[in-house]
Amino acid sequence: MKAADVMTRSVITVRSETSVVEAARLMLQHRISGLPVVGEGGVVVGIVTENNLLRRTETGTARHRSRWLEFLTGPERLARDYVEANARKVSEVMTRQVVSVMPHTPLAEVVALMEKHRVKRLPVMEAGSLAGIVSRADLVQALVDKATSPMSRSYGDEEIRERILAAIAAEPWSPRFDVSVWVRDGIVDLGGTYTNEHECAALKVLVENTLGVKEVRDRLVRVEPALSSVLPPAGSPPTIR
Repeated sequence: MKAADVMTRSVITVRSETSVVEAARLMLQHRISGLPVVGEGGVVVGIVTENNLLRRTETGTARHRSRWLEFLTGPERLARDYVEANARKVSEVMTRQVVSVMPHTPLAEVVALMEKHRVKRLPVMEAGSLAGIVSRADLVQALVDKATSPMSRSYGDEEIRERILAAIAAEPWSPRFDVSVWVRDGIVDLGGTYTNEHECAALKVLVENTLGVKEVRDRLVRVEPALSSVLPPAGSPPTIR
């Protein structure tokens, strides 16, 4: 999936001359935590977020340092703190270095940028203008939409089993030679051994995410890495007690 597939196209924006109070009011009204700041032609010149409004004189949260720390901090940083706490216009508090993406940017890259820059939203730019915005909420919504979309077709038990085995073989962490899979009416019995709880959890998640699987029954047994184990042939039915 790409940014264009999940982005919000109707974006609430403000201008540089918008008051800080009006920007805060818009955030509350629309239940969002950040607003792109746009100039002529929809060019993004900054972004104002809740984080820019945390240290304010009105709420008594402006930074206060001891005389000694003021001396160490220096006048430039102190002046910036004063602007942050008392500014009246968005242009005076907004973040000017905006990280953005394009409509065709893969979602994996979108998430990587969010993590790297510790931001909750990224403007989506097209031909130099704002085309939309991708937020963490958009990504969560995409997860729900994808997970609840109906399957395009049904899957037979043998096809399900082959998909599971192929997926296990493709993972570098999987105990591929110590796992057996049986499928009946979409219900999977997962047998064999594993060496740690993370490995076991990953195996079950992998099976749960295979198309056509209705239920996973855990028959796995934990063993210490130094021990060996003998499993029944891959095609044998599981022994269920």
